Amino acid sequence: MSLRRRLYAYLIAAHALFLALTVLLFRSQPLLMLALESVVVLSLVLGIRLIRRALEPLGYTRHFHDLLQDQHYAARLQNSSDAELNELVQLFNTMLGALYQERLQIGEQQGFLDRLLEATPSAVIVFDFDGRISLLNASAQALRGLHHARGKTLAECVPQGDSLCLLAQLDALPLGDSQLLTDADGRRYRGQRGQFYDRGFARHFLLVEELTEELESSEKATYEKLIRVLAHEVNNTVAATGSVLDSLLYYRSQLAERDGDDFSTAIVAVQRRNASLGEFIERFTRVVKMPAPELRPNAVRDIMDDILYLYREPCRSRGISLAWERCDEVEAIAMDRHLMEQALLNVVKNAMEAVEMGSSDDKRIAFVLAREDGGVRLSVIDSGNLLGDVPARQLFTPFFTTKKGGQGIGLLFVREVLNRHGFSYRLAATGNGATSFDIWLY
Repeated sequence: MSLRRRLYAYLIAAHALFLALTVLLFRSQPLLMLALESVVVLSLVLGIRLIRRALEPLGYTRHFHDLLQDQHYAARLQNSSDAELNELVQLFNTMLGALYQERLQIGEQQGFLDRLLEATPSAVIVFDFDGRISLLNASAQALRGLHHARGKTLAECVPQGDSLCLLAQLDALPLGDSQLLTDADGRRYRGQRGQFYDRGFARHFLLVEELTEELESSEKATYEKLIRVLAHEVNNTVAATGSVLDSLLYYRSQLAERDGDDFSTAIVAVQRRNASLGEFIERFTRVVKMPAPELRPNAVRDIMDDILYLYREPCRSRGISLAWERCDEVEAIAMDRHLMEQALLNVVKNAMEAVEMGSSDDKRIAFVLAREDGGVRLSVIDSGNLLGDVPARQLFTPFFTTKKGGQGIGLLFVREVLNRHGFSYRLAATGNGATSFDIWLY
């Protein structure tokens, strides 16, 4: 029973008792009885009115509670005719106004945070109390394996058996730690795990920032400066040495015939070595002095036809079979034909050398031009399988090579050409005894 009903029951019971007592005076003093009954009735009416006024704040409190429960912070309680009760109403309205302003501020901050999360290039992954993904921004959804990851744990998103993928590395990242990570395509990231408190309990989040472009720009600036310094010093030395060697040949006639032959043979050998040194440094400066691409529509299939025709005989003589899967439906793509030909020639040359160095008896190179997910993919696949134990992050590192006596220039040149065209690429082992160089042309 509510407090209001209990008070009414008590008031009615007490006055009913007084009325019963006044009945005893009916025979002896009827006028006094009538007067007392009138007083009791007036007391009952007054008591009911007082109870209503006394319990009126409870009604306002209940109404205030309902507004809070429904989160109607913009609503206001109406004033009462009682000045004392108006103080309580004013207090409640002040609290509702403060809550309404805080809600507006939180909404504005939440809207700003949402726009910030969508605009930031860093991937943001937020987990709930059970470690399941509850929020992903656009950059996080672009990571491989996270497109439909809401409600799952990171471990559930990791491909089976792939313990070295980016998601597996992020899942193993300790709280408060920041590490450099690498995915299967060789792209590099900085991953950081943190936590925040929600309703008194800790929730984790991950920040993943791709550093591939930043690190490549830093590497490029470093090796460009190194190559320019080396080229300057080597070219000056080669030019001076070549001039001195040419001058020395004039003295051949002053020597005996036998000594003159030995002398000229030695000088010519040094000249050849001098010229080779110049060509060596020139291959490095080609990467630094690469011109900006002149983009014109070109048919990729025609470029590959020319390259295959050029390498058909060298591959036949080495016992390497060639396969070419054309896609004539691919339209012309804007590119610098000269630079792309040079880059693809390097890719095919590397594939041919990898097949020769490989231990497999199945010597083959396959070229595939196909449409894929609304774009065009060009793949060069060889059976050399020399990248099985090579970390992906090292493949396009300046001057890194897997070939004995290699200089690490070919892939460096290819990377520069593809980056300047804005083409995505990947060089990796396919897992079935082959290596694939994939280029996404758009």
